[in-house]
Amino acid sequence: MNPAPALSALSLVLALPALAAEPTALPAVEVQVARAQGVDPFALPASLDTVWVGEDRAGAGAQLSEALAGVPGVVARERQNFAQDTQLSIRGFGARSTFGVRGVRVLMDGVPATMPDGQGQLSHASLLGAERIEVLRGPFSALYGNSSGGVLQVWSAQGQAGDPWRLRVNAGADNTLSVGAQLRGARAGIDYNVAANHFRTDGWREHSRARRESLNARIGGELGGGRLELLLNALDAPDAQDPLGLTRAQVAADPRQATAVAEQYNTRKSVRQQQAGLRWTRESGAQRWQLMGYAGQRAVTQYLAIPPAVQANPLHAGGVIDLDGAYGGLDARWGWNGTLAGRPLDLAVGINADRQRQHRTGYENFIGTTLGVRGRLRRDQIDTVQNVDQFVQAWWQWRPRWSVLLGARHSAVRFASDDRYIVGRNPDDSGRRRYPATTPVAGVSFEATPQWRLHAAVGRGFETPTFNELGYRADGRAGLALDLSAARSRTLEVGSKWHAQGGRVLDISVFRADTDDELAVASNTNGRSTYRNIGRTRRQGMELDYRQPLGERAELQLAWTWLQAQVRSDYLTCGGSGCSVPDTVVRAGSRLPGVPRQQAFARLQWQPGVWQWAMEASASSTVGVNDLATDTAPGYALLNLEAGRRWARGSGELRAFARVDNLLDQRYIGSVIVNDGNGRYFEPGPDRRASVGVQWSWR
Repeated sequence: MNPAPALSALSLVLALPALAAEPTALPAVEVQVARAQGVDPFALPASLDTVWVGEDRAGAGAQLSEALAGVPGVVARERQNFAQDTQLSIRGFGARSTFGVRGVRVLMDGVPATMPDGQGQLSHASLLGAERIEVLRGPFSALYGNSSGGVLQVWSAQGQAGDPWRLRVNAGADNTLSVGAQLRGARAGIDYNVAANHFRTDGWREHSRARRESLNARIGGELGGGRLELLLNALDAPDAQDPLGLTRAQVAADPRQATAVAEQYNTRKSVRQQQAGLRWTRESGAQRWQLMGYAGQRAVTQYLAIPPAVQANPLHAGGVIDLDGAYGGLDARWGWNGTLAGRPLDLAVGINADRQRQHRTGYENFIGTTLGVRGRLRRDQIDTVQNVDQFVQAWWQWRPRWSVLLGARHSAVRFASDDRYIVGRNPDDSGRRRYPATTPVAGVSFEATPQWRLHAAVGRGFETPTFNELGYRADGRAGLALDLSAARSRTLEVGSKWHAQGGRVLDISVFRADTDDELAVASNTNGRSTYRNIGRTRRQGMELDYRQPLGERAELQLAWTWLQAQVRSDYLTCGGSGCSVPDTVVRAGSRLPGVPRQQAFARLQWQPGVWQWAMEASASSTVGVNDLATDTAPGYALLNLEAGRRWARGSGELRAFARVDNLLDQRYIGSVIVNDGNGRYFEPGPDRRASVGVQWSWR
């Protein structure tokens, strides 16, 4: 199934009649992406998409993936498993992650949700309080430091006087319920945006029940000639059941089933997180300053399905993972907007430091013959990772129609692990490693017409191993895998941006990223994943984003991505279950797993008066599930429908809405677990699902 070429051809045909249209004014954006705050994002030589999170959306609002389907180059897969975070990759970076987010930087209101080692999560993000989501792709992602194959930022709205308060309830299949409240406004010099949400579900698959409570707040006011903001996030997600992946045969027999060992060991995960940030900004004439500090705590407990016999190995860390960590950081920036040789110049410099200290313990997941309970201690260590980075960037319009954006960042990431579990044949596994890198970037933009820009950009990036990837040596010996090198990438992008009168948009980008010392799984057995540097890889492709207003009340949106992700040098990997030493060659030219060759999205929205109607179509080509390409998840195409209606009631407004996902009731694989050691690669997507909701807003 390959609908993408038809979608791209349609978008180009629709665009042709409007090439002579006049430019249009775009909404103002607090641009942090390329750190050029005084520059229109249309003039930047970077691929940047902004998703506005409106109050008229439908759906549960439980995961960011609901809002990211229309962003080209982005794969955000809902796994039907709340024990695991959303699968997120940008232009193929991060696609190999079996849990959490890696290879992509994530920030919430400017506060990092990615730790210094490159491991991140999306679970504490809230669509209820969000105003917009910014997605940066390409070379300028490197200005965010380690593991910046792309950048995703979630921004809350700043409260304004007269903003509505609202209550929102959504209910759907599988006893799914989402209840949220948002208080937003300004009074007595203080503005606020506070959103709280309760979510629960029994899950589409067996053994996938979950519950989440979240709180997000942005509170600000004037102080010291500038603006001070307090940023708060809290998440409590206890005992989210993990149904694990399925084999192809299990999917064919019953896609809703859980793997037998999931029930046997009661596989589950609990997460609790609280964090706070303070940000002070000031603008005085041509200068601007920003100071930010943040701190938080995150505790994770996960029960795995590892047999007791495997844990007889004295070097084994057990079947229960218990992480309790604190993290924080500081960020200071100075910017200046002026002229150079009589032409506009925007300059920014800064420094930031981040630190995470995590107490990692491991326990047996059995007591006697009772499985799925916490048993004896098998691992006890303190893991610390920290970075100190400096960056500089300059945007200069050196000719009336030409501008250049230059930047560089120096990073130094330090890992340290202090082993406290030195028992019998289990030796001291302490160790340290430092990864320095300098990542320069440069881009040029040309104004062909007031509504049409052409740009080109190049840059370098790097990605260190995460602490999870350093956890075990590929040779099976004790200690951390401190021999792993950081992956280094070189990225090139050429693009065209056309933004015409009336909101018509056509953005096209062509890109290539070559990586040396790519990190990949060496073996995955008995609950342990080990990693190695496999050599060279290449990710190259094309993205298209098209938006077409259809009169005053309708809009068409199209997005398409073609991505070729390949290995460029031979390497060894494990060829079967139980393998601990790589023994099978993966040839140059093989596809990287977890990356669809093509994906497409279309949305047609119509708002006649108090009604709102929308139809969505999304499609993905086949996805490889392991390095040896012995199996794939087939491609699919899905159709979704939305409807909503508003009623004005005194000082407020009532809105009812409904959504049907997978209207045609297709069977498909929603996500894959790359290189699963048991061959359970597949996480099936749900059949036809319906949800309804109401929202009451008042001032």
